[in-house]
Amino acid sequence: MIFFYRIVTNLLYPILILLIYIRKILEKEDPIRFKEKIFSSHFNVQRLENKKLIWFHCASVGELKSIIPIIKEINVGNSDFEFLITTVTLSSANLARSEIKKINNVSHRFFPIDVHFLIKKFISSWKPNVIFLVDSEIWPNLIISAKRAKIPIALINARITRKTFKRWMYVPKLAEKIFRSFDLCLSSNLETKQFLKNLKAKNIVNTGNIKLIKSNNLNLPRFEKIKNQKIWCALSTHEGEEKLCIKVHKILREKFKNFTTIIAPRHIERSSKIKKLCVENNLNVQIIGKDNNFSFDKEVVIINSFGILFEFLLKSRSVFIGKSTLKRLENDSGQSPIEPAQLGCRIYHGPYVSNFKDIYEILNKNKIAKEINTYEELSNNLMEDFEKKIEKKPSLFMQDLSEKTLENTMKYLNKFLSNENIKTEILE
Repeated sequence: MIFFYRIVTNLLYPILILLIYIRKILEKEDPIRFKEKIFSSHFNVQRLENKKLIWFHCASVGELKSIIPIIKEINVGNSDFEFLITTVTLSSANLARSEIKKINNVSHRFFPIDVHFLIKKFISSWKPNVIFLVDSEIWPNLIISAKRAKIPIALINARITRKTFKRWMYVPKLAEKIFRSFDLCLSSNLETKQFLKNLKAKNIVNTGNIKLIKSNNLNLPRFEKIKNQKIWCALSTHEGEEKLCIKVHKILREKFKNFTTIIAPRHIERSSKIKKLCVENNLNVQIIGKDNNFSFDKEVVIINSFGILFEFLLKSRSVFIGKSTLKRLENDSGQSPIEPAQLGCRIYHGPYVSNFKDIYEILNKNKIAKEINTYEELSNNLMEDFEKKIEKKPSLFMQDLSEKTLENTMKYLNKFLSNENIKTEILE
Protein backbone atom coordinates (compact mmCIF):
# COMPACT_ATOMS: atom_id res chain seq x y z
CA MET A 1 0.00 0.00 0.00
CA ILE A 2 2.83 2.39 0.79
CA PHE A 3 4.32 1.49 -2.61
CA PHE A 4 1.05 2.49 -4.28
CA TYR A 5 0.98 5.78 -2.31
CA ARG A 6 4.53 6.50 -3.42
CA ILE A 7 3.69 5.91 -7.09
CA VAL A 8 0.58 8.10 -6.91
CA THR A 9 2.40 11.00 -5.23
CA ASN A 10 5.25 10.78 -7.77
CA LEU A 11 2.75 10.92 -10.62
CA LEU A 12 0.98 13.88 -9.01
CA TYR A 13 4.21 15.83 -8.53
CA PRO A 14 3.93 17.93 -11.76
CA ILE A 15 0.31 18.74 -10.94
CA LEU A 16 1.24 19.75 -7.40
CA ILE A 17 3.93 22.07 -8.76
CA LEU A 18 1.34 23.72 -10.97
CA LEU A 19 -1.07 24.01 -8.03
CA ILE A 20 1.58 25.75 -5.87
CA TYR A 21 2.27 28.24 -8.69
CA ILE A 22 -1.46 28.95 -9.01
CA ARG A 23 -1.69 29.52 -5.26
CA LYS A 24 1.28 31.87 -5.52
CA ILE A 25 -0.54 33.91 -8.18
CA LEU A 26 -3.61 34.00 -5.91
CA GLU A 27 -1.33 35.30 -3.09
CA LYS A 28 -1.92 32.20 -0.97
CA GLU A 29 1.78 31.30 -0.97
CA ASP A 30 4.89 33.23 -0.03
CA PRO A 31 5.92 35.12 -3.21
CA ILE A 32 9.62 34.30 -2.74
CA ARG A 33 9.88 31.19 -0.56
CA PHE A 34 7.10 29.10 -2.14
CA LYS A 35 9.69 27.04 -4.06
CA GLU A 36 10.81 25.51 -0.76
CA LYS A 37 7.74 23.28 -1.05
CA ILE A 38 8.48 21.88 -4.48
CA PHE A 39 12.17 22.07 -5.40
CA SER A 40 15.11 20.58 -3.48
CA SER A 41 17.36 23.33 -4.85
CA HIS A 42 15.47 25.77 -2.60
CA PHE A 43 15.71 23.86 0.71
CA ASN A 44 18.25 26.46 1.88
CA VAL A 45 19.93 24.22 4.46
CA GLN A 46 21.67 26.13 7.26
CA ARG A 47 23.08 24.13 10.17
CA LEU A 48 25.00 25.15 13.26
CA GLU A 49 28.24 23.26 13.89
CA ASN A 50 28.31 20.48 16.49
CA LYS A 51 24.58 20.71 17.26
CA LYS A 52 21.93 18.02 17.19
CA LEU A 53 18.95 19.01 15.05
CA ILE A 54 15.41 18.59 16.36
CA TRP A 55 12.84 18.91 13.60
CA PHE A 56 9.29 19.95 14.52
CA HIS A 57 6.71 19.75 11.75
CA CYS A 58 3.35 21.40 12.30
CA ALA A 59 0.62 22.55 9.96
CA SER A 60 -0.31 26.11 10.80
CA VAL A 61 -0.49 28.94 13.32
CA GLY A 62 -2.02 27.08 16.28
CA GLU A 63 0.47 24.23 16.14
CA LEU A 64 3.40 26.60 15.67
CA LYS A 65 2.41 28.63 18.73
CA SER A 66 2.07 25.43 20.78
CA ILE A 67 5.65 24.26 20.22
CA ILE A 68 7.41 27.57 20.97
CA PRO A 69 7.16 27.06 24.79
CA ILE A 70 8.48 23.51 24.35
CA ILE A 71 11.49 24.70 22.34
CA LYS A 72 12.20 27.34 24.99
CA GLU A 73 11.97 24.68 27.71
CA ILE A 74 14.38 22.35 25.88
CA ASN A 75 16.78 25.28 25.47
CA VAL A 76 16.89 25.96 29.21
CA GLY A 77 20.30 24.85 30.41
CA ASN A 78 20.93 22.89 27.22
CA SER A 79 23.20 24.09 24.42
CA ASP A 80 23.39 20.81 22.48
CA PHE A 81 20.42 21.39 20.17
CA GLU A 82 19.27 23.47 17.27
CA PHE A 83 15.75 23.42 15.87
CA LEU A 84 14.07 23.27 12.49
CA ILE A 85 10.38 24.17 12.28
CA THR A 86 8.46 23.35 9.11
CA THR A 87 4.92 24.52 8.46
CA VAL A 88 2.51 24.50 5.54
CA THR A 89 0.56 27.76 5.52
CA LEU A 90 1.50 31.34 4.66
CA SER A 91 0.04 32.64 7.92
CA SER A 92 2.25 30.28 9.96
CA ALA A 93 5.34 31.47 8.08
CA ASN A 94 4.46 35.08 8.85
CA LEU A 95 4.08 34.22 12.54
CA ALA A 96 7.31 32.20 12.54
CA ARG A 97 9.17 35.20 11.18
CA SER A 98 8.33 37.22 14.28
CA GLU A 99 8.59 34.38 16.81
CA ILE A 100 11.86 32.66 15.92
CA LYS A 101 13.87 35.86 15.66
CA LYS A 102 13.68 35.86 19.48
CA ILE A 103 15.46 32.45 19.60
CA ASN A 104 18.86 32.26 17.94
CA ASN A 105 19.00 28.51 17.28
CA VAL A 106 15.71 28.04 15.38
CA SER A 107 15.14 27.98 11.61
CA HIS A 108 11.86 27.94 9.72
CA ARG A 109 11.19 26.39 6.32
CA PHE A 110 8.10 25.42 4.39
CA PHE A 111 7.37 21.70 4.46
CA PRO A 112 8.06 20.06 1.08
CA ILE A 113 5.13 18.22 -0.44
CA ASP A 114 5.09 14.56 0.58
CA VAL A 115 6.70 13.12 -2.56
CA HIS A 116 9.24 10.39 -1.83
CA PHE A 117 12.34 11.70 -3.62
CA LEU A 118 11.70 15.24 -2.35
CA ILE A 119 11.27 14.13 1.27
CA LYS A 120 14.28 11.81 1.04
CA LYS A 121 16.42 14.70 -0.23
CA PHE A 122 15.12 17.01 2.51
CA ILE A 123 16.05 14.50 5.22
CA SER A 124 19.49 13.77 3.75
CA SER A 125 20.18 17.51 3.40
CA TRP A 126 19.08 18.64 6.86
CA LYS A 127 20.12 15.42 8.66
CA PRO A 128 17.76 15.73 11.65
CA ASN A 129 18.61 13.73 14.76
CA VAL A 130 14.98 13.60 15.95
CA ILE A 131 11.66 14.33 14.24
CA PHE A 132 8.48 15.46 16.02
CA LEU A 133 5.22 15.57 14.06
CA VAL A 134 2.61 17.76 15.75
CA ASP A 135 -1.15 17.13 16.02
CA SER A 136 -2.46 15.36 12.91
CA GLU A 137 0.45 15.82 10.50
CA ILE A 138 0.68 12.22 9.28
CA TRP A 139 2.71 12.08 6.05
CA PRO A 140 3.50 8.49 4.93
CA ASN A 141 6.58 9.22 2.78
CA LEU A 142 8.14 11.32 5.54
CA ILE A 143 7.46 8.72 8.24
CA ILE A 144 8.73 5.72 6.27
CA SER A 145 11.79 7.63 5.02
CA ALA A 146 12.66 8.64 8.58
CA LYS A 147 12.43 5.05 9.78
CA ARG A 148 14.63 3.78 6.95
CA ALA A 149 17.16 6.46 7.84
CA LYS A 150 16.95 5.23 11.46
CA ILE A 151 15.88 8.65 12.74
CA PRO A 152 13.75 8.55 15.93
CA ILE A 153 10.30 9.94 15.15
CA ALA A 154 7.48 10.85 17.53
CA LEU A 155 3.93 12.09 17.22
CA ILE A 156 3.21 14.77 19.81
CA ASN A 157 -0.09 16.38 20.76
CA ALA A 158 -1.66 13.68 18.60
CA ARG A 159 -5.23 14.47 17.63
CA ILE A 160 -7.31 11.93 15.72
CA THR A 161 -11.01 12.52 15.24
CA ARG A 162 -13.52 9.71 14.86
CA LYS A 163 -13.94 10.69 11.21
CA THR A 164 -10.18 10.47 10.58
CA PHE A 165 -9.94 7.15 12.44
CA LYS A 166 -12.65 5.64 10.22
CA ARG A 167 -10.73 6.76 7.13
CA TRP A 168 -7.56 5.05 8.35
CA MET A 169 -9.51 1.85 8.96
CA TYR A 170 -10.27 1.65 5.24
CA VAL A 171 -6.54 0.92 4.76
CA PRO A 172 -5.66 -1.09 7.90
CA LYS A 173 -2.31 -2.46 6.66
CA LEU A 174 -1.07 1.00 5.68
CA ALA A 175 -2.36 2.44 8.95
CA GLU A 176 -0.52 -0.18 11.01
CA LYS A 177 2.72 0.35 9.08
CA ILE A 178 2.51 4.12 9.55
CA PHE A 179 1.50 4.26 13.21
CA ARG A 180 3.84 1.48 14.34
CA SER A 181 6.68 3.54 12.88
CA PHE A 182 6.36 6.13 15.65
CA ASP A 183 8.74 5.53 18.55
CA LEU A 184 6.55 7.62 20.87
CA CYS A 185 2.98 8.94 20.70
CA LEU A 186 1.83 11.69 23.06
CA SER A 187 -1.92 12.11 22.68
CA SER A 188 -3.82 15.31 23.35
CA ASN A 189 -6.89 13.51 24.74
CA LEU A 190 -8.14 10.10 25.86
CA GLU A 191 -10.20 9.49 22.71
CA THR A 192 -7.12 9.88 20.53
CA LYS A 193 -5.16 7.57 22.84
CA GLN A 194 -7.72 4.82 22.23
CA PHE A 195 -7.70 5.42 18.48
CA LEU A 196 -3.89 5.17 18.46
CA LYS A 197 -4.11 1.83 20.27
CA ASN A 198 -6.59 0.57 17.67
CA LEU A 199 -4.22 1.74 14.92
CA LYS A 200 -1.45 -0.41 16.48
CA ALA A 201 0.71 2.50 17.61
CA LYS A 202 3.15 1.86 20.47
CA ASN A 203 4.42 3.81 23.47
CA ILE A 204 1.25 5.87 23.86
CA VAL A 205 0.58 8.27 26.71
CA ASN A 206 -2.02 10.98 27.16
CA THR A 207 -0.11 14.10 28.23
CA GLY A 208 -2.84 16.64 27.47
CA ASN A 209 -3.17 19.27 24.77
CA ILE A 210 0.04 21.30 24.43
CA LYS A 211 -1.99 24.21 23.09
CA LEU A 212 -2.97 24.70 26.74
CA ILE A 213 0.65 25.67 27.49
CA LYS A 214 0.84 29.42 27.85
CA SER A 215 3.36 31.26 25.74
CA ASN A 216 4.73 34.43 27.31
CA ASN A 217 3.55 37.22 25.04
CA LEU A 218 5.64 40.32 25.55
CA ASN A 219 3.78 42.58 23.13
CA LEU A 220 3.53 46.12 24.47
CA PRO A 221 0.11 47.74 24.12
CA ARG A 222 -0.21 50.31 21.35
CA PHE A 223 -3.86 51.02 21.98
CA GLU A 224 -3.67 52.26 25.54
CA LYS A 225 -7.01 54.09 25.38
CA ILE A 226 -8.87 50.82 24.81
CA LYS A 227 -9.15 50.51 28.58
CA ASN A 228 -11.86 53.20 28.58
CA GLN A 229 -13.82 51.45 25.85
CA LYS A 230 -16.33 48.62 26.26
CA ILE A 231 -15.38 45.96 23.73
CA TRP A 232 -16.13 42.36 22.93
CA CYS A 233 -14.29 40.19 20.42
CA ALA A 234 -15.60 37.75 17.85
CA LEU A 235 -12.68 35.50 16.91
CA SER A 236 -12.09 33.09 14.03
CA THR A 237 -15.44 33.86 12.44
CA HIS A 238 -16.48 32.14 9.23
CA GLU A 239 -18.83 33.34 6.53
CA GLY A 240 -22.33 33.63 8.00
CA GLU A 241 -21.22 34.29 11.57
CA GLU A 242 -20.55 37.99 11.00
CA LYS A 243 -24.31 38.45 10.50
CA LEU A 244 -24.80 37.09 14.02
CA CYS A 245 -22.19 39.54 15.32
CA ILE A 246 -23.91 42.48 13.64
CA LYS A 247 -27.27 41.53 15.16
CA VAL A 248 -25.64 41.34 18.59
CA HIS A 249 -23.96 44.70 18.08
CA LYS A 250 -27.22 46.42 17.18
CA ILE A 251 -28.83 45.17 20.39
CA LEU A 252 -25.91 46.18 22.61
CA ARG A 253 -25.48 49.66 21.19
CA GLU A 254 -28.98 50.53 22.35
CA LYS A 255 -27.82 50.16 25.92
CA PHE A 256 -24.11 50.99 26.03
CA LYS A 257 -22.07 54.01 24.96
CA ASN A 258 -18.34 53.88 24.17
CA PHE A 259 -18.92 50.41 22.81
CA THR A 260 -17.05 48.58 20.02
CA THR A 261 -17.36 45.17 18.42
CA ILE A 262 -14.06 43.60 17.32
CA ILE A 263 -14.26 41.01 14.54
CA ALA A 264 -11.20 38.87 13.75
CA PRO A 265 -12.13 36.56 10.85
CA ARG A 266 -10.37 33.22 10.54
CA HIS A 267 -9.37 34.15 6.99
CA ILE A 268 -8.25 37.78 6.96
CA GLU A 269 -8.65 38.04 3.18
CA ARG A 270 -12.40 38.23 3.87
CA SER A 271 -11.99 41.57 5.70
CA SER A 272 -13.23 43.73 2.82
CA LYS A 273 -16.30 41.54 2.38
CA ILE A 274 -17.12 41.85 6.09
CA LYS A 275 -16.65 45.61 5.93
CA LYS A 276 -19.13 45.78 3.05
CA LEU A 277 -21.65 43.79 5.14
CA CYS A 278 -21.24 46.27 8.02
CA VAL A 279 -21.74 49.25 5.70
CA GLU A 280 -24.91 47.65 4.33
CA ASN A 281 -26.15 47.56 7.94
CA ASN A 282 -25.35 51.27 8.42
CA LEU A 283 -22.45 50.65 10.83
CA ASN A 284 -19.30 52.75 11.07
CA VAL A 285 -16.51 50.29 10.42
CA GLN A 286 -12.72 50.21 10.25
CA ILE A 287 -10.24 47.60 9.07
CA ILE A 288 -6.96 47.70 11.01
CA GLY A 289 -3.67 45.91 10.46
CA LYS A 290 -0.39 46.01 12.33
CA ASP A 291 0.41 49.52 11.09
CA ASN A 292 -2.97 51.15 11.76
CA ASN A 293 -4.30 52.95 14.82
CA PHE A 294 -7.50 52.06 16.61
CA SER A 295 -10.27 54.60 15.90
CA PHE A 296 -12.78 55.26 18.68
CA ASP A 297 -15.45 56.70 16.40
CA LYS A 298 -16.03 53.31 14.74
CA GLU A 299 -18.68 50.86 15.91
CA VAL A 300 -17.02 47.80 14.40
CA VAL A 301 -13.31 47.12 13.98
CA ILE A 302 -12.15 44.29 11.72
CA ILE A 303 -8.71 42.85 12.49
CA ASN A 304 -6.60 42.32 9.39
CA SER A 305 -3.35 41.23 11.05
CA PHE A 306 -2.25 38.33 13.26
CA GLY A 307 0.02 40.52 15.34
CA ILE A 308 -2.37 42.83 17.20
CA LEU A 309 -5.28 40.71 18.39
CA PHE A 310 -3.56 40.01 21.71
CA GLU A 311 -3.96 43.65 22.75
CA PHE A 312 -7.71 43.55 22.28
CA LEU A 313 -8.00 40.28 24.18
CA LEU A 314 -6.19 41.90 27.11
CA LYS A 315 -8.94 44.54 27.30
CA SER A 316 -11.93 42.37 26.47
CA ARG A 317 -13.97 40.56 29.13
CA SER A 318 -16.06 38.59 26.62
CA VAL A 319 -15.15 36.62 23.50
CA PHE A 320 -17.19 34.69 20.96
CA ILE A 321 -15.31 31.90 19.14
CA GLY A 322 -16.46 31.24 15.58
CA LYS A 323 -16.78 28.18 13.37
CA SER A 324 -19.21 26.98 16.02
CA THR A 325 -22.67 28.06 14.85
CA LEU A 326 -22.66 26.75 11.27
CA LYS A 327 -24.48 23.48 10.68
CA ARG A 328 -22.67 22.98 7.36
CA LEU A 329 -19.36 22.70 9.25
CA GLU A 330 -20.66 20.36 11.96
CA ASN A 331 -18.11 17.61 11.22
CA ASP A 332 -15.17 20.03 11.05
CA SER A 333 -16.17 22.66 13.55
CA GLY A 334 -14.74 24.78 16.34
CA GLN A 335 -11.66 26.98 16.71
CA SER A 336 -9.29 27.18 19.65
CA PRO A 337 -10.55 29.13 22.71
CA ILE A 338 -7.32 28.65 24.65
CA GLU A 339 -5.58 32.04 24.37
CA PRO A 340 -8.59 34.16 25.40
CA ALA A 341 -9.34 31.69 28.21
CA GLN A 342 -5.77 32.04 29.50
CA LEU A 343 -6.19 35.82 29.51
CA GLY A 344 -9.28 35.57 31.71
CA CYS A 345 -11.92 36.17 29.05
CA ARG A 346 -15.40 34.70 29.27
CA ILE A 347 -15.83 32.40 26.26
CA TYR A 348 -19.02 31.93 24.23
CA HIS A 349 -19.44 29.41 21.43
CA GLY A 350 -22.09 27.70 19.36
CA PRO A 351 -23.08 24.00 19.50
CA TYR A 352 -20.56 22.80 16.88
CA VAL A 353 -17.03 22.43 18.30
CA SER A 354 -15.92 18.97 17.15
CA ASN A 355 -12.25 19.94 16.58
CA PHE A 356 -11.84 21.16 20.18
CA LYS A 357 -14.47 19.06 21.93
CA ASP A 358 -12.18 18.03 24.80
CA ILE A 359 -11.01 21.62 25.41
CA TYR A 360 -14.54 23.03 25.48
CA GLU A 361 -15.65 20.29 27.87
CA ILE A 362 -12.93 21.38 30.32
CA LEU A 363 -13.76 25.09 29.93
CA ASN A 364 -17.52 24.58 30.19
CA LYS A 365 -17.15 22.39 33.27
CA ASN A 366 -15.11 25.12 34.97
CA LYS A 367 -17.52 27.89 33.88
CA ILE A 368 -14.94 29.59 31.69
CA ALA A 369 -16.94 28.90 28.54
CA LYS A 370 -20.64 28.68 27.74
CA GLU A 371 -22.62 27.41 24.77
CA ILE A 372 -25.05 29.80 23.10
CA ASN A 373 -27.52 28.94 20.34
CA THR A 374 -28.99 32.29 19.25
CA TYR A 375 -27.85 35.88 18.88
CA GLU A 376 -30.34 36.81 21.63
CA GLU A 377 -28.58 34.44 24.05
CA LEU A 378 -25.20 35.92 23.17
CA SER A 379 -26.53 39.48 23.54
CA ASN A 380 -28.00 38.78 26.99
CA ASN A 381 -24.78 37.19 28.25
CA LEU A 382 -22.65 40.04 26.94
CA MET A 383 -24.92 42.55 28.68
CA GLU A 384 -24.40 40.76 31.98
CA ASP A 385 -20.64 40.76 31.45
CA PHE A 386 -20.54 44.48 30.66
CA GLU A 387 -22.54 45.33 33.76
CA LYS A 388 -20.24 43.44 36.11
CA LYS A 389 -17.76 45.59 38.02
CA ILE A 390 -15.37 42.70 38.74
CA GLU A 391 -11.80 43.36 37.62
CA LYS A 392 -10.68 41.02 34.87
CA LYS A 393 -7.80 38.73 35.89
CA PRO A 394 -5.87 35.93 34.15
CA SER A 395 -7.40 32.53 34.88
CA LEU A 396 -5.61 30.73 37.71
CA PHE A 397 -7.21 27.48 36.57
CA MET A 398 -5.77 27.92 33.06
CA GLN A 399 -2.37 28.83 34.48
CA ASP A 400 -2.30 25.68 36.61
CA LEU A 401 -3.44 23.55 33.65
CA SER A 402 -0.71 25.10 31.49
CA GLU A 403 2.02 24.30 34.01
CA LYS A 404 0.85 20.71 34.50
CA THR A 405 0.59 20.09 30.74
CA LEU A 406 4.09 21.46 30.11
CA GLU A 407 5.55 19.43 32.98
CA ASN A 408 3.87 16.23 31.82
CA THR A 409 4.87 16.73 28.19
CA MET A 410 8.50 17.57 28.97
CA LYS A 411 8.79 14.50 31.21
CA TYR A 412 8.44 12.23 28.16
CA LEU A 413 10.17 14.46 25.61
CA ASN A 414 13.27 14.70 27.81
CA LYS A 415 13.38 10.91 28.14
CA PHE A 416 13.02 10.61 24.39
CA LEU A 417 15.74 13.16 23.66
CA SER A 418 18.15 11.56 26.12
CA ASN A 419 17.73 8.21 24.33
CA GLU A 420 16.27 6.48 27.38
CA ASN A 421 14.42 3.28 26.65
CA ILE A 422 10.74 4.12 26.83
CA LYS A 423 8.61 1.06 27.35
CA THR A 424 4.88 0.88 26.92
CA GLU A 425 4.28 -0.28 30.47
CA ILE A 426 6.06 2.82 31.79
CA LEU A 427 3.89 5.11 29.71
CA GLU A 428 0.54 3.55 30.52
